[in-house]
Amino acid sequence: MRVPGYLGIDAGTQGLTAIFADESLRVLAHGDGAYDMVPGLAPECYEQRPGDWERALAAAMADLRRKLAGVEMEVRAVGISGQMHGEVLADGAGAALGPARLWCDGRNEAEGHELTELFGVKVPKRLTVARWLWTIRNRPELAARVARITTPSGWLAHLLTGTWSLGIGDASGMFPMAPKGLDYDARLLADFDALVARLPTAPRVPPFRDLLPEVRVAGGDGGILDARGAALLGLPQGIPVAPAEGDQPAALAGSLIGSPGMVSVSFGTSVCANAVGDRPFQGVDRGIDHFRAVDGRPINMVFLRNGTTAMNAVVEMFGTMNGGGRGEAFAALMPLVLAAADDCGGLAALPFMDDEPGLGVSRGGSACLVGINAAGATPGNAAKAMLLATMFNLRIGGDALEAQGFPRSEIVLTGGLAKTPALGQLLADVFATPVVVPAAAVEGTAYGAALLAKYRDASLTGKAPAWPDFLAAHASGTPTRFTPHPASVATLARGCDRHRALVALHAQLAGG
Repeated sequence: MRVPGYLGIDAGTQGLTAIFADESLRVLAHGDGAYDMVPGLAPECYEQRPGDWERALAAAMADLRRKLAGVEMEVRAVGISGQMHGEVLADGAGAALGPARLWCDGRNEAEGHELTELFGVKVPKRLTVARWLWTIRNRPELAARVARITTPSGWLAHLLTGTWSLGIGDASGMFPMAPKGLDYDARLLADFDALVARLPTAPRVPPFRDLLPEVRVAGGDGGILDARGAALLGLPQGIPVAPAEGDQPAALAGSLIGSPGMVSVSFGTSVCANAVGDRPFQGVDRGIDHFRAVDGRPINMVFLRNGTTAMNAVVEMFGTMNGGGRGEAFAALMPLVLAAADDCGGLAALPFMDDEPGLGVSRGGSACLVGINAAGATPGNAAKAMLLATMFNLRIGGDALEAQGFPRSEIVLTGGLAKTPALGQLLADVFATPVVVPAAAVEGTAYGAALLAKYRDASLTGKAPAWPDFLAAHASGTPTRFTPHPASVATLARGCDRHRALVALHAQLAGG
């Protein structure tokens, strides 16, 4: 049976997924390929080999075909997403120059701070430009050989099409975009090149703009499958490819989020909140990063390293006392969390199992509970206090957005927390904002890539609506909605004020 549809590819930190969706974007099957980090590196160092991504893509396509036995894919377009902020270096022949440093590699924190001060625009340490500055300083022989720099998704796009282009969302994770444009900021590029020229031991390198991929927006030209790409995927040459995107912009697409005021919150071991803006952010705030959606709209991101980890630790601490495992612990404790009062019986918490740079917390291992009393010291209150502490941290991270009047009309909740949908009510009350849990509340980066493929196909036929309208047309299922409860909003606002005071005291409570 021959089925027309779209191929979505996502290269994540832990593996690669390929999905095939029909013309209505109903996912028919997915295939997986695995890879690991380069072993033996020092702490805070994380690298992967681009060749492993290529082999994983071939394995995922083979797995996909096995699961589609009896179905012949008629792929109309290909979409690609991947982990953002990597540093994939290539020579003049287009060959990778060794392993790629990933978003989680922490070697260039100082360069991030330095470029933030130079640009007057926040440059998180994970931005590719901060990695490149570190490479110039610390690996000058390697830097002198570089002719192209891209990201993991951009590398896969190069393998498939032979071109060097990138979707604007992923490109904004390499270098800041012009505030009112759809390309890299030319003024900041000049500032960066001038900085490199002043370095006493810097190798001769091209202007940074010459190394970067060309920027494309959703629906634009991401190339077509060339002979190598067609052989790798087992598909005909000439199939159009959507501009390769980063995982966060693709996840926004997969959650059908595209209009200003919509906020995507992925709540799991870490937390990532992406708010679609109606204008660029002004100034620098340590808690907010700035990227672009696939159509070029501003995204303001609040990222927390400390998500549900502290709550999970409390749940397991109490829930495994009777000899059960993790699953039994959550089955026993989550009803108690849901039943606990909004003031947690007087308990308050700090959830810093890890550091939290956006809040100025430089050392982890300092999670704690305060306000323990005879009546409130229950497992449900303790676990809920830890969960609320993370929600309050997210609220604090968004303070600067509220101060600048950015809209917040709806929060779309995905990730691990969405497995207990009733917790959406708690998030709605903390933010005094309606919360929606999609019918399929999972992060859909590969699905977002398939959406981008369909949008590219529609653009080629001249039938593509505006991006938000395209997303709205693909909503399906019945989501779960939560409206804020005024009494709980008031109680939790007081709790958040108390939490702010605790965060301010963190260094003293943590002993330094």
